[in-house]
Amino acid sequence: MNPKKTVMVVDDSVSVRQAICGSLEEAGYDTVEAEDGTQAIAQLDGRKINLIICDVNMPNMDGITFVKEMRTMESYKFTPVIMLTTESAEAKRLQGQMAGAKAWVVKPFRPQQMMNAIAKLIQP
Repeated sequence: MNPKKTVMVVDDSVSVRQAICGSLEEAGYDTVEAEDGTQAIAQLDGRKINLIICDVNMPNMDGITFVKEMRTMESYKFTPVIMLTTESAEAKRLQGQMAGAKAWVVKPFRPQQMMNAIAKLIQP
């Protein structure tokens, strides 16, 4: 049997984290939650994370700074990141891509849209 894939959800909104984690767990994924980039970095302790879903606008450390930091860590250099945000500005999207984000999903999003993006980015 395949080991479960683990997805980290980084968002300062508890309700958003609960909604995403609920959908992920229903689909058979393990989840790890963090409320901002600082907390997320602290949880990147060598464990296998298959994908990260990250908000852009958060206190302490925003999503783009988090992705840049994460990319300097050997174990997480190639971990795919989906940015989840209310930001639809092209400049922000470009910043996210340059930092290393693989996808950009604008809130509000449809759960199925998110699950499709996750399935594409996590190889079985």
